[in-house]
Amino acid sequence: MNILFLLAIATAPGVAIALYIYLKDKHEREPIGLLIRAFLYGMLSTLLTLVISMPISSVVPIEEHNIGEQAIHAFLLVALIEEFSKFVFVRGVLYRNKNFNEPFDGIVYSVMVGMGFATFENILYVSDGGVSTAFLRMFTAVPAHASFAVLMGYFLGKAKFEHKKGYYSIYALGVATLFHGAYDYFWFIAYVPGIWFGAIASLGIAIYFSRKAIKIHQDESPFHPDAMPPFQNEVENSAEKVKPDDSSSKENSIS
Repeated sequence: MNILFLLAIATAPGVAIALYIYLKDKHEREPIGLLIRAFLYGMLSTLLTLVISMPISSVVPIEEHNIGEQAIHAFLLVALIEEFSKFVFVRGVLYRNKNFNEPFDGIVYSVMVGMGFATFENILYVSDGGVSTAFLRMFTAVPAHASFAVLMGYFLGKAKFEHKKGYYSIYALGVATLFHGAYDYFWFIAYVPGIWFGAIASLGIAIYFSRKAIKIHQDESPFHPDAMPPFQNEVENSAEKVKPDDSSSKENSIS
């Protein structure tokens, strides 16, 4: 029973956040089956992270109390590798799916992959650390992964639907890595008195920008009730310009 309880509190945060983002997709929701697949891709991305990071870690030793080396650890050996592992599945697989048909879908699929990653990671940590670890990560690590995913998805949505703006894909990986690295870095050097507050501050900033990103893509959805189809104004104006007057139409019909 205790194992089932630990499993429940380890998986609950990721599933809850995934459901929250699903409900935020107000105008044109994604197929449930595809979202579950994206969540599983996220779990698979943890294995890709291990495949990449283990050989690198074996040849790049990090001194625990060296602040400079811990920056390399946080930003490159952890954040970049983890975010790249998620990015591979979002940009390489889900990005091409026909259901990815509005900017907000970038956020949806990124969060599903991110929550799959965070949930699998959470299960590993909680199985070792117990209930206290589960509740700590419920309010820190899992929301952090969600905010990184939202920021990545925001830029992937822009990359796909803004003409010739593919470089936003680089921004997607870069911004997620930046916030992830900052969050981890302050935890890694938590032996410095009070420095852990930097992790909480970076998480708060990431959540703030994530909320703004969600609102922007919600409002920009082509499925929004107030959205005007592209070029509709131009088409209507053109139609008005070429519309024949009634008298000329009658003359042509008589002749």
